[in-house]
Amino acid sequence: MAVNKNALIRFKTIDKCLQNRYRKWTLEDLIYECSEALYEYEGIDKGVSRRTVQADIQIMRSDKLGYNAPIIVVDKKFYTYEDPDYSITNIPISEQDLGKMTEAVQLLKQFKGFSHFKELDAMVQKLEDHVYSQNTNQHPVIDFEKNENLKGINFLDELYQAIIKKEALKLTYQSFKARQANSFDFHPYLLKEFRNRWFIVGRKSKGEAILNLALDRILTIEKSEELYKINLNVDLDEYFKHVIGVTVSPNADTEEIILFVNHKHAPYVITKPFHRSQEIVERDKEGVTIRLKVQHNFELEKDILGLGEAIRVIAPPSLKRNIKSRLSKAKENY
Repeated sequence: MAVNKNALIRFKTIDKCLQNRYRKWTLEDLIYECSEALYEYEGIDKGVSRRTVQADIQIMRSDKLGYNAPIIVVDKKFYTYEDPDYSITNIPISEQDLGKMTEAVQLLKQFKGFSHFKELDAMVQKLEDHVYSQNTNQHPVIDFEKNENLKGINFLDELYQAIIKKEALKLTYQSFKARQANSFDFHPYLLKEFRNRWFIVGRKSKGEAILNLALDRILTIEKSEELYKINLNVDLDEYFKHVIGVTVSPNADTEEIILFVNHKHAPYVITKPFHRSQEIVERDKEGVTIRLKVQHNFELEKDILGLGEAIRVIAPPSLKRNIKSRLSKAKENY
């Protein structure tokens, strides 16, 4: 049975009244208290009808919500709980509800350890204690890929807060190619994860180019005195639409990439596409030919190289040359 928020407020109010044994509660008293509670919490000033509160009491008495509240009428006038220790907040959890809540706890626990979910840790622990999940001996049935020791993970929450609060930051950053770190003001727009590595997407104060910075290369984060530059002219969903990963060349064209994957590895590539644009061009006993429409970037080459001898680049010629050159250099290592 679906219950709206106003009904829950009334149930809780009636429950609170009936727990108070130092006062006798008439139906009119309960109507008044429910009306006051709705005004306080929801700003509803039209009051509550006698019929509504009578119906609420019947629902609380019934099994519709699992309350089975022992509400009795004394002296044909005053409402109270027959059991002085009863409260709707103390009703036992059914086995079915316990199972569902335990599954939810196990799912939420997969996010523990990430700083932007740090407030969730406490809530998960409270929920876990409440549903007695320590007695269910249930192991997680969903396990997300994660690495809680990744460098830079501790910045996630601060960056997340800066995005939603629209605050500029001063970052100290050192890329893999840079000999030394440098500091600059940065306006963050999006946190993006790719292959279990996190990036912050935004702009420097001086310049209009969209940048993605790896969190593991950030050394320090401080508040900036600059006003936040709102992103008004770049649709970030569209910006990353035609690339694998996070490396985007704004002025580069999307290319038609033709790849052949042998029969043994074809099912993996078909069921886990390189990119959303992937489509099958041809299929035969030797394997499958697929087509992508993406930019030629580092992540594309890395994915192709990851399949080793199972894949062959058919087009374009520039990608074919790059992969051939990299495989030749790799061969020299052996």
